[in-house]
This record gives sequence, structure tokens and C-alpha cells, in this order.
Amino acid sequence: MSSKRARGQNAGLTRQAILQAALALAEREGLKALSMRRIGQELGVEAMSLYQHVASKDALLDGLVEQLFTQAAPPPAVAASWQECLREYAYSLLRVLIAHPNIIPLVVSRPAITPQNLHLMEDALQMLHTAGLPLERALDMLYAVTGFVVGHVAILAAGGRARHTPANRMQAIPDLDLRETPLLAEATRTRRSSGTDPRFGFALEAMLRGFDTR
Repeated sequence: MSSKRARGQNAGLTRQAILQAALALAEREGLKALSMRRIGQELGVEAMSLYQHVASKDALLDGLVEQLFTQAAPPPAVAASWQECLREYAYSLLRVLIAHPNIIPLVVSRPAITPQNLHLMEDALQMLHTAGLPLERALDMLYAVTGFVVGHVAILAAGGRARHTPANRMQAIPDLDLRETPLLAEATRTRRSSGTDPRFGFALEAMLRGFDTR
């Protein structure tokens, strides 16, 4: 056993430390930089020692998605209503994803069914059920809100605006000549004159009202 690997083990190498190092590396250099060798270098250990805590590259990638959803999870408190619970979760997830644009492709492409994510879903269902929702409906709503937020941020990321766009603003129409589309031009001028673009909030509230009617 090399002295480098021994030092890493004695330092208390953990799955969480590996995931945090991988997340930091991906944020600095992008997902293409992720390899067990590079993460081992970040932590000062041999790459093979990582496999004692993370079974494979796929498990590592799932763990990165898990890290974001863990950050976005609302605190374990009883919400005043299921609407408040879902609203808080949506805005929390939005903020976390915007803060980690390099990880968004993983969130879009990987279900990341890890034990930790399952526990997060269990806690969310408990809050929604306590607030009055049947469990089956609560699960459908949780998936719907998650998909809405992820899709919204994926659009931002595709345009290169995710990192620098506040959570409640998105300029979807660039500065173009809109003389041949006067209605679109007027709507765009009206929106820009307000200084904000509450599309996310508008769509989220419409979704919550739609849930309520059912």
C-alpha cells in the first residue's frame, strides 16, 4: 500500500468528502474534468481508495445530483399549507440549481435514485401529507414541481444565463428587430419597463392553483 493512499485513509476519507471534492472540481472545470484520478488528486489520495466509498463513476455522478437536492431540501418543519411547502421547495431548488450550472446536465439526465434522495422524498411526502394531501397526489405534485423547476433552469443554462440570472428573472427574447411582430414587441416593452420578469413565479402559482382545483 502506498504512503499516499495510507495518508488518505488515515485522514478519514468519506463518501461526503469525495462528493464535495467532485462538486468543486466540476464547478471549476466542468463535468469533463471528473475522473477518479483527478478527484483523488484533489483529496491527496490514490484513485483506487475512492472506490471504498463510491462504487463507480455512475455512483459518483448520482451523488452529485444528490448533493444539489440535499441543499434544496426545505428544513424539516411543518408547513402552514401544502402550497407553502411546494412553493418553498420550488424556490429553494431554483436557487441551488442556478448556483451550480455545470451540474444541471446531470440533473436533467439522471434520476439519481440514491438512499439519501429517497429519504428526502420521504420527508417531503411527510410534510405534504401532514399538510392535508393524499400521498399519491402529493407524489404527483412533487414530481410536477421538480420537473417544472429543472426545465426552467435547463432553458437558462442552454442560453448561458443560469449562473448570472436571479431566481425570479429570465430574459427569453433578445434585442431583435420586432417591427414585424408588433404584439410581441409591445409585450416585450411592457415586461422590460417593469424591471423584473416574474414568469417563474407566475407559472408556479398557476400550477399550485391548478393543483388546488383538483
